Amino acid sequence: GVLDVFGDYRHFLEKLTLCAFFTFVILVIARAIEDMVRRKAKMPYARYNLIKAIRLLAVLLSLMVIVSLVFENWYTAAVSLGLISLLLGFALQTPITSLIAWLYIVIRTPYNVGDRIQIESFKGDVVEISYLDTTLWEFGGDYLTNDLPSGRLIRFPNSLVLQYAVFNYSWKKFPYIWNEIPFHVAYESDLEYVGKTLREVTKEVLGPDMAGRIRDLKGLIEKTPVDESEIREYPYVIFRTHVNTWVEANVIYLAEPKKAASMRTAIIKKALAQLLREPDRVMFPKGNAR
Repeated sequence: GVLDVFGDYRHFLEKLTLCAFFTFVILVIARAIEDMVRRKAKMPYARYNLIKAIRLLAVLLSLMVIVSLVFENWYTAAVSLGLISLLLGFALQTPITSLIAWLYIVIRTPYNVGDRIQIESFKGDVVEISYLDTTLWEFGGDYLTNDLPSGRLIRFPNSLVLQYAVFNYSWKKFPYIWNEIPFHVAYESDLEYVGKTLREVTKEVLGPDMAGRIRDLKGLIEKTPVDESEIREYPYVIFRTHVNTWVEANVIYLAEPKKAASMRTAIIKKALAQLLREPDRVMFPKGNAR
């Protein structure tokens, strides 16, 4: 009896040693592949997703090796894994769905690390995509009316990407959004001069490179059924009347999402300074009704 117990104990130690050895080998190989990916992958988001996938695969392979060594009888191992999977499937339904959603994120890339997105009521810059959840650095929020970072982190389960629409403001092919700024002027103002001034100021603030963005946008739209002729020259101004008090002049332009607030501030300051130089041509509404 003592010899049998000793033999079983030694056999258990051998299995444990083999498990540790093969797990170590798998982890070393995974680490080597990670280092190669870090050197070879040029895009940060592609490197991030590949490393996450390699680590997950290493863990799954290690588990398979451990199970195969612990259970010498493959039939017993299969039955055990089946029962465990069934129980875990009921108990961990949401995490499993989030893991599947992570695979969807890696393959379909609705967003990557560094992108500015909105999903359901969550808005922010993606700072981490883990196997079960995504972390955003919120912009706007309850305490801000602009698109500056609020300082709060938002963490939501990856399963939300399978349930709600994802708005990505940092699409790699065209990482810009349309923005507009309203200026209120009196009916008696020279609207042609107002429109010309706003266009010139906006072009000056945004720089010469911005003009090419319309061409890029039209080039993308040409590949779709949408009529690219509907895209106006950039930037442009539209006017709207408001009750009987003032006219609203909206200057519309393209901006990088993360720089939209600073661009808006610069345009407003420079445009108002320019308009105030011509009080005979640009009159502003009197009183507080604006």
